[in-house]
Parts: sequence; structure tokens; C-alpha cells
Amino acid sequence: MDITTVDRDRAAQYTDDVVELVYNSGPPTYDYQFVTRAAFDRLIGDSWLAEGTLCGYDETTVALEGDDLLGIEIGYAGPEFDRRKKTLRPLWESIIEDGAVTHDELAEIARRSYLASYLNAAIPASAYYVHALSVRPDHHGQGIGAALMKDAIDRAADEGYRVVHLDVLSDNPAVKFYEAFGFEVLAQTVAPIPHSHGVPMEQRMSLDLR
Repeated sequence: MDITTVDRDRAAQYTDDVVELVYNSGPPTYDYQFVTRAAFDRLIGDSWLAEGTLCGYDETTVALEGDDLLGIEIGYAGPEFDRRKKTLRPLWESIIEDGAVTHDELAEIARRSYLASYLNAAIPASAYYVHALSVRPDHHGQGIGAALMKDAIDRAADEGYRVVHLDVLSDNPAVKFYEAFGFEVLAQTVAPIPHSHGVPMEQRMSLDLR
């Protein structure tokens, strides 16, 4: 298994797999925010192929077995999270032009995304932020997630970050996985309106590197 990165040409062959992996990292939240799976798939697929966006291949580490994509870790400097969220706007404009999402649907997605944004605590500039860590379900238990997380932690330490932060839904079994790496819960947040639609409490977890 190789823990590596891919260029845009190679990234294109993994678009569908990446979309599924990102979705699997938080289905209740994504189902609430995006209203339809089609809207989610299109945005994340477009984001994956665009440098500098929230789920861009340029900040994604992949686990490969030959040409098979087994898992991903998407992460960057803490302040990059908000900046990269803003880069999604031009992608939505293109999606609307294609007729894949209507203006009314986008307005509802924007409303729900705003309400769900209160689940995420502020990310300090000194943090490396793991936006998504996900492994194909048929490869769980094979150490792939651990290899991706270790790589992220090692890179963060080498690049001078003080901490690694991530957000995880409180009912996600991955909480214990992160605790095994030494992550601790800094905050637990509930956004009442999303919560009433099935979105669990979110936990901000942190690992000190110094």
C-alpha cells in the first residue's frame, strides 16, 4: 500500500470513489445540508478536481493499492478551512448553469449549511486541520486509516504545527480510533435545528504535537 498524492490527471479516475469516501465521513450532516445526494455528489466531485477548494486533490493524501483507491485524508492549515469553503461558490454557479441544481434548491442548501456551520468550533492558525479521513468500508480493519492518520500527524509535526484538530460526529465509531492516537475532546456542540433533523452532536478533537 502506498500513502501518496496524485496529480489532476490521475485524480480524475478517482472522482466517484472520493465522493463516496467523503460522504461516508459524515452522512447525517451531509444529508441534512445538501438535501439531495445528487447535489452533494456534484459539488464534491467538482471540488475534488479543482485546486484550492474544500475537497481539492491538491490537499488530499490517498492510500493506494496499485490503482485501487482505499482511503483518503484531506487536510490543511486551520485558516485554510474558511477560505476554501468560500471557493465553493463558483462551483455552485457552474452547477446551476448546468441545471443540476435550481436556485431554490441552492438557497435551501445555503440555509442549512449556515445552520450546520455552528457545529464547528474555530480552528486556530497553529493547527493542522483534518477535514476528512475515510476508508472504504470493505477495507476497514486493515490499518489503512491508521497509516493515513500517522502520515498526517508526521507531516503536521514536520511543518511546525502545534496541534492537529478534527471534527467528528459523537456517534461515529471513529471517536475511539482518534482517542487511540491521543486525541482529546476540546468541545462538544449541538446545533438545535440540524439536531432536530437527525444531525448528532459534533466533537472537536485535538492532538498536541509539542
